[in-house]
Amino acid sequence: MGKYNIENLLDRTEINIDSHHISTQLHNKVVMVTGAAGSIGSEIVRQLVKFKVKQLILVDNAETPLYNLNLEIGDSTNSIEILYKLGDIRQKERIKAILAIYNPQVIFHAAAYKHVPMMENNPCEAVLCNIWGTLNLAKCAIESGVKRFVMISSDKAVNPTNVMGASKRIAEMCVQMLNSEQKTQFITTRFGNVLGSNGSVVPLFKQQIEQGGPITVTHPDIERYFMTIPEACRLVLQASVLGYGGEIFIFDMGSQIKIVDIAHKMITLAGLQPNIDIDIIFTGLRPGEKLYEELFSLAERTSATTHDKIKIAQSHSYNKKELLNEVKQLIKYARNIDIENTIILMKQILPEFKSNNSPYEKYDNIEEMKKKEGEKGG
Repeated sequence: MGKYNIENLLDRTEINIDSHHISTQLHNKVVMVTGAAGSIGSEIVRQLVKFKVKQLILVDNAETPLYNLNLEIGDSTNSIEILYKLGDIRQKERIKAILAIYNPQVIFHAAAYKHVPMMENNPCEAVLCNIWGTLNLAKCAIESGVKRFVMISSDKAVNPTNVMGASKRIAEMCVQMLNSEQKTQFITTRFGNVLGSNGSVVPLFKQQIEQGGPITVTHPDIERYFMTIPEACRLVLQASVLGYGGEIFIFDMGSQIKIVDIAHKMITLAGLQPNIDIDIIFTGLRPGEKLYEELFSLAERTSATTHDKIKIAQSHSYNKKELLNEVKQLIKYARNIDIENTIILMKQILPEFKSNNSPYEKYDNIEEMKKKEGEKGG
């Protein structure tokens, strides 16, 4: 089978950054990365070792991937000390201990559950990891005096149609809310699908091509924003030095690309012919999946930055007490594996959260549902 580069799948030039500015801002800093062994986290680490940071604290709860990252990078690179720490962002005492020992000035928060169908089937875990984990990490960061906290979010947080996207949007709201009264600068970066990341279409299609097909696509019209892992991580680093706190940085990823077009390209670049050598079949939208994504909602006004590929979505103000109380109750439901009330409360916190192709659609109009139940009871 022929070879191909992931970059060939994008119909645009690669995005670059101001490396000098990033190097200046991160010079001699202690930097912590959560989810450090994942697709995004590990690439952020690879790029950070190119800058003259003082120390890297790499945190992940997945032992084997973290061990593999250690084998790849080692314990020191360019005189940078690198420490590998097993830990779950939901475990307050563990996170507090790591922060107390190493005192990082910057945190890149990439730890998250991200697969839409998996989170649709495990909504309470989505809440506990993506919302409670983020909130726990953020509060610990404030207590330990972290200067800058950079959260990795998703375009699926915009007008979410699935639990994963809704959990990321509530997490965004939490860190924006915490930014308003704290010295820690909370910055959010939001971008779309990353080519080549764990669970993305590229490794899946590659495996399917190697096996002789067929390639499976959910819908002929489904399309997504795409960028390469290095591009996404370069922009995360760039945004981290542009922000003053409270911003949501949105990356210009060009036009959306049809998934079926990626399938055609990959088959062709492998030296084969679509629907002759390798069949393409359509399997139907998965629970929570929508045909296209959005990088910002119509309610979010955007403004430019000094980087032409990065925009800022204007931050909202939140009733801190009300939001914290709602999130506290949401976490309680999730810990009790109360799926129904977990979903209902998520939709109350986010009125724009409308489930798609999901059993949770019945909760989109909860007041109407209660009314009908009341009429039956009467």
